Amino acid sequence: MKTLKKTITFLLILFIMVSFYNCSSAKMLQNEPLFEIGEAYYQASNSDIHVYISIKSNPNNILLDSVYFKGKQAKLEHENNLFVGRFKSSIIQKQDIIMSNEPYAEYGNKTPKLPEKLPFELKESECVVSYIDDNSIKYFKIKNVVQKELLTSPDSQ
Repeated sequence: MKTLKKTITFLLILFIMVSFYNCSSAKMLQNEPLFEIGEAYYQASNSDIHVYISIKSNPNNILLDSVYFKGKQAKLEHENNLFVGRFKSSIIQKQDIIMSNEPYAEYGNKTPKLPEKLPFELKESECVVSYIDDNSIKYFKIKNVVQKELLTSPDSQ
């Protein structure tokens, strides 16, 4: 009987701890940010994607921090009244991998990097932007991120 009580108590404590852990890790999206978003678009090339976000009004001078887009995260940089997030495409490069029936021969092989799971479920044309307000990180979603053609300069041809 004592072991049953200990087991139930242990499971109850474990359940409570897991419940609190899930609450603290959830990222809450703000319905209305403290500033007004202008246009949001992206341009893609073979090697990278740039996300551009313009701000119409920002009375509290809040700086945007990061953008989550197409399964990746990038820091935002402030340039010419725009915030720009630069994503590098993961170009597949062949690595030399040693395959052997001797375990010590494969010691130098590197483990593959797995992509990080984003804390948000996003559609193809959505992004989430983080910003810092009152020493806390807040998030909001932009729903209509359109793709614009990449302008090529005549001297790049």
